[in-house]
Amino acid sequence: MSRLLKQHPGLAWIALVIFATLCSLAVVWAQKSHSTVETVPAVKNETPPKKHPVTIKPGPATPRLDTGLKDAQDHPITAACSTCHSTTTPNTARNTAHDLFQAHRGLSYAHGQLTCLSCHNAKDYDTLHLADGRSVAFPDVMTLCAQCHGTAMRDYLHGSHGGMNGHWNLAQGPRVRNNCVNCHDPHHPKFPLVRPVLPPRDRISVPTEH
Repeated sequence: MSRLLKQHPGLAWIALVIFATLCSLAVVWAQKSHSTVETVPAVKNETPPKKHPVTIKPGPATPRLDTGLKDAQDHPITAACSTCHSTTTPNTARNTAHDLFQAHRGLSYAHGQLTCLSCHNAKDYDTLHLADGRSVAFPDVMTLCAQCHGTAMRDYLHGSHGGMNGHWNLAQGPRVRNNCVNCHDPHHPKFPLVRPVLPPRDRISVPTEH
C-alpha cells in the first residue's frame, strides 16, 4: 500500500477526501436518526378524585328516664333503664302498653306483634338484642331494625329510603344520612300520613289574578 501511494501520491488525497465525506455522512445520518425518534410523553400519575365520607347518624345513646325530680341546681334527675330493671324480674306476660305501669304508664305502643322483650335485652336493659340473642348497643339500632325490615333496608342501601343531606357526588362534598329512629318512633314506627298544605299550582291553567 505504501509503495502504491509513493508511486501515485494523488491517491492519498482521494482516500482522504473519501474518508472525510464518509465521516460527514455518518454525522448527518446520526443527527437525522436522532431527530426522527418519537418521544413518548410521560404518563401522569393522576390520582382519582377524593371521595368524601358518607356518615350515618347513630341511634340515640342509652336512653334515660326523666324521673320528674330535680337536683339542687334545678337540673332534671334522670335514671338509666338498668337502675330499675336490674332489680326487677321481667314479666313476659306484659305485652301491651296497657299492661305497663309505673314509669312506662301511658306509653304509645303499636309495633306489630312484637313485645317489649322482642327488642329490649332482659339481661341488660341498657342494650337491645337481636333475634339470635346477641346484644346490640342503642346507637347501633339499625342492625336491629334491618333484621325484620329487610325491604326498607334494601331501599335504604340503594338511597331510595331515608332522608339525607349533603352531596350526591361525593367528590364535591360529604353526605349525612338519617338513622331509622330519626324518622320512626321505635314504639310506634308507622309514619303518619301527610296531607299537602297547598295543591300544585299550574301557571297555564290557573287564571292570573289582576
